[in-house]
Amino acid sequence: MSKIRIAHMAGPTATIQNTPPLVTSNKARLRKGLPPLTAGNGNAAAFDALRAQKLAAPVKVYVEQFSAHPLEADTAELYGPPDGYLGADGSFSPDRKSDADKPVYEIELTPDDGLYPLPYMALQQDGQPWEEEATYPGSPLSRQGFFPDGSRSFEEIDRLSIDANGKVNLIGGRADVDFYRVAPPGGFTKGLPNALRADEGDGDTATESMGFDFFGYKPWHLAKSPPRPTLAKITNDVQSIMSSGKYDGAIWTQGSPQIEETAYWFNLLIDTNLPIACNAAQRPQGQISNDGPANIVDSVTYIESGIWKDGHGGNRAGTVVIQEQQFFAAREVAKVDARPGGYVATGGHGGILGQVTHMGAPYMMYVPAYKHTATSEVNINKLPSAVATSRLGPNGLEVAEIQIKDAQGKLLPDAIPSVSIIKEGGYFADAFGDDPAPEADLDFQIKHKLSSGRLGGFVIEGLVPYGNITSELRGQMLRVASLSGIPVARTGRGYPEGFSDPEPWTISGMNLTSTKARLLLMACLMKFGALPLAADPSKPTPAEIDALRAAMVPYQQVFNTH
Repeated sequence: MSKIRIAHMAGPTATIQNTPPLVTSNKARLRKGLPPLTAGNGNAAAFDALRAQKLAAPVKVYVEQFSAHPLEADTAELYGPPDGYLGADGSFSPDRKSDADKPVYEIELTPDDGLYPLPYMALQQDGQPWEEEATYPGSPLSRQGFFPDGSRSFEEIDRLSIDANGKVNLIGGRADVDFYRVAPPGGFTKGLPNALRADEGDGDTATESMGFDFFGYKPWHLAKSPPRPTLAKITNDVQSIMSSGKYDGAIWTQGSPQIEETAYWFNLLIDTNLPIACNAAQRPQGQISNDGPANIVDSVTYIESGIWKDGHGGNRAGTVVIQEQQFFAAREVAKVDARPGGYVATGGHGGILGQVTHMGAPYMMYVPAYKHTATSEVNINKLPSAVATSRLGPNGLEVAEIQIKDAQGKLLPDAIPSVSIIKEGGYFADAFGDDPAPEADLDFQIKHKLSSGRLGGFVIEGLVPYGNITSELRGQMLRVASLSGIPVARTGRGYPEGFSDPEPWTISGMNLTSTKARLLLMACLMKFGALPLAADPSKPTPAEIDALRAAMVPYQQVFNTH
């Protein structure tokens, strides 16, 4: 049977592509005369952590018969004979010479077998044991726990993860996978020769820097998350991969709190009829009860099954997030807790499309009713090459042009709009009256957006479900912002189930969360540009108000259908 072709795309701060710290084993510590590790209560540790590693040379080992399970020997009559016996002196013989001889299986382990769980023997350069990623707590000198691409984690899953039938090769047995470092969590600070690359691409990998080329969150004191312009590279790379004609689908991995945002961004920006399955993990690969391997395998099952197909060459589900056997729609999925099962569907009207059963059978029972991916009105191929933006010039507000895409149709980093979330609650204004001086924070944000010369917007996270702002003064400031070219969308706080109604000065964020409404407003800004300017935003004319409301119509239409 032919295999499917999958692109794995490595995203930032991905716990699913991370491992617990490599801690020096007691075997190594005792060999060097170092104090051994103890258990959490201070008692001696009975076991070493076994970490996946490669053998450097073949080795022959003898495994005691009936040691894989305590009840194997209970049905010894069902088993064939062992390979031989080990005597008290450790010598192997195919025949039993004494009742004390131990029945064993003789196994030849070779480097070609792949990874084996083994004690970790490395020490630091100064002879001290490794206790965490850094050389000592807070040290600027540190190793990386995140993988530079998906190849190692996929290899460990194929080699070490066992399904309900007791078998492995859960990915490689069904799919050929290519690995892409779109915005990876780990990187090569000293570069990497082309011959050693496991990812797709040609040429040597140049030296890379954390916070620019890769983005990890450990060690905590060295953490770096991707800035907003990174979305341009992510969009361009993913669109190129999905348009290459090489794949049946793709898997995107990222940090568990942020994956819901990137999945929805793909739903809006990526023009494809192929499935994109997004995976995260609440616990690193290899940690107790880690959830990542099963999520990735479920994504392979989902892509392979074809249940996402609409029967007309399209994808009826759009981008999905697959966590703990469930298929979440990108628009609705949200993380609510740092544990397996810590994802929900927001909006109160669906969002869980189906699941993979305990035995691995996939089912899809619901599909989104809104536009996405190839049908999205704001996908990258439907964006203009340039739009108008508003900015503060030497003589006040003025209109300028901002490039959205280059001559090759690639999204430009400076085109990614700056949209801020204004979270409001009751009793929010600082003082009685209508003096804007106490609201300096909002005043600064509005002026900053206008001074930058880039596309900008605001999302109000206000009362549920209306999205109303409680301070009339701050609301008036945002109306002035709208008449200065900056669109404002309204959402209810938290995870609203109701819909915010249309309102003359702002865009209804429907039942989106504020984080999802922010992404949709960013996409709309790149499609439609800034709103029309009033000559005096604090005193608009009726004609200027009509122009503003007419310009908001296409924005609202997209919010209503995406």
